[in-house]
Amino acid sequence: MTGGELVAVVVTLSTVLGLLIGSFLNVVIWRVPRGESLSHPASACPRCGHAIRWYDNVPVVSWLVLRARCRDCGAHISARYPLVEASTAALFGLIAYRFTTSGDAWLVPAYLYLGAVGVALAMIDIDTHRLPNRIVIPSFAVGVVLLTAGSALQQDWTPLVQAAIGAATLFAFYFVLAVAVPRGMGFGDVKLAGVIGLYLGWLGWGSLVVGAFAAFLLGGLFSIVLLALGRAKRGSGIPFGPWMLAGTGVALFFGESIADGYLALVGLV
Repeated sequence: MTGGELVAVVVTLSTVLGLLIGSFLNVVIWRVPRGESLSHPASACPRCGHAIRWYDNVPVVSWLVLRARCRDCGAHISARYPLVEASTAALFGLIAYRFTTSGDAWLVPAYLYLGAVGVALAMIDIDTHRLPNRIVIPSFAVGVVLLTAGSALQQDWTPLVQAAIGAATLFAFYFVLAVAVPRGMGFGDVKLAGVIGLYLGWLGWGSLVVGAFAAFLLGGLFSIVLLALGRAKRGSGIPFGPWMLAGTGVALFFGESIADGYLALVGLV
């Protein structure tokens, strides 16, 4: 199998997996904030309570076939469900492409996990202004295991050390912010920062710095737009988790390039 064929296979499989995972994430986004089980009961229409048939649970396709209506009672089905599925599929495909084309295919599982967790946490934070420990805390352990496996396969332990330093550094930075400005930063953000620092630290110091900066830049711009449009007031609570994760996305795909470009611009390289 040629390099190009391998990339095509990994990206295609990851995209299909993203559709399936996206369907599951819809369950996670709805049930985790409510403290409900992810496995029982089976998914059902919230209006009529009828269990969703397996053929009505095909990602994206079923929503289109049903024309966004419950088969039994005709209740509207939010477009958010297929959007989460399609977005997760696209994100998985991009992550797979990013690491397979760079020769780091063994890192695909680790960063696909980060992508899935990121989608779920972003949507939950938008809905509830919370980042549940039930998702964030296990992400530390899973991240350590997957990145350690990556180091073992690569036979290079330096990135793992960077990941540990990155996690500690970003956690400490957000902790100080949360203590100094408790109304502007929650401890859910602090714990998420540790997870993000773990993954971005692995990629390099440039990615870590770019990811942290991009979160505040994107979040700040969004807040300014809301203020300008009269959709928010000073002191309004705006969830920051989605912007932390958006910044992570910027760093994941462009972090080292942005960092290198900046250093060249200021004459440091």
